Amino acid sequence: MNAMVAMRQYQNVSTQAQAVDASPHRLIQMLFEGGLTRLAQARGAMERNQTELKGELIGKAIGIVGGLRDGLDLQQGGELAANLDSLYQYMVARLLEANVKNELAPLDEVSGLLRDVKSGWDAIGQ
Repeated sequence: MNAMVAMRQYQNVSTQAQAVDASPHRLIQMLFEGGLTRLAQARGAMERNQTELKGELIGKAIGIVGGLRDGLDLQQGGELAANLDSLYQYMVARLLEANVKNELAPLDEVSGLLRDVKSGWDAIGQ
């Protein structure tokens, strides 16, 4: 994973101060956390019929998933990186669908997928 790509994307999410001293592994964890937070917030905005806020939050979540995808090293990552790339593409498509159709199910699906990938990433650091 390219730490600088992750750092730039996380700066768009929030809390630059934490990211300054974070390891590359922690930066990716922070992206996952930020993505999950934005999805939860988007879900709440959707439930409250706050269309503009929902779109903004889904857009931020898409940006975070894009940052995770940009951080993949497809040359050295082999099959795992290729599979993650496909999964991240799928997540973006589902988030776009959630936004356009104003449906909660795709948000929940992507949240679950992000949690699953995050739990695997978290286990790497242990």
